[in-house]
Amino acid sequence: QVQLVQSGRGLVQPGGSLRLSCTASGFTLDSYAIGWFRQAPGKEREGVSCINTNEGSTYYADSVKGRFTISRDNAKNTMYLQMNSLKPEDTAVYYCATVSGWCKVVDVLRWGQGTQVTVSS
Repeated sequence: QVQLVQSGRGLVQPGGSLRLSCTASGFTLDSYAIGWFRQAPGKEREGVSCINTNEGSTYYADSVKGRFTISRDNAKNTMYLQMNSLKPEDTAVYYCATVSGWCKVVDVLRWGQGTQVTVSS
């Protein structure tokens, strides 16, 4: 099956950390720029972070800059989002994706299934 399978969902305390992972199945990530998106309740889905094919360029939304780090391990066909200093406003469903262009929803080629991240005391 050609898909992106996510893991790492959970409940995290404010100030805590969480690492999300996304593994490609049925294709390899080497040829794709990749990204993480999120959708909070009542809000539009937005780009959180993206990285290009050769890791030469990255993007971070202003809201997560300095706290989140995107990475990829092409040998494992996996992408990651390390989230530190989490805030309640980070609560959302997070989606991994392959992208063309850059880091907007309209750039997405394929979506992961999404994983709930809840930041709360």
